[in-house]
Amino acid sequence: MGMRKKGDLPSKDCVCCGRPFNWRKKWEKVWNEVKYCSDRCRQNKQEAKKPTSP
Repeated sequence: MGMRKKGDLPSKDCVCCGRPFNWRKKWEKVWNEVKYCSDRCRQNKQEAKKPTSP
């Protein structure tokens, strides 16, 4: 693949906070499944799905 400039990397918007984030090497094989910019957003999204007691 060679060296790429940061501006050339693909980016997405986080489904939790809406902030844009760039491709990372560790996501190379799973980029299509990445939805969150951070572990914090991923955990917050999971907590939001839990039913709350009245």
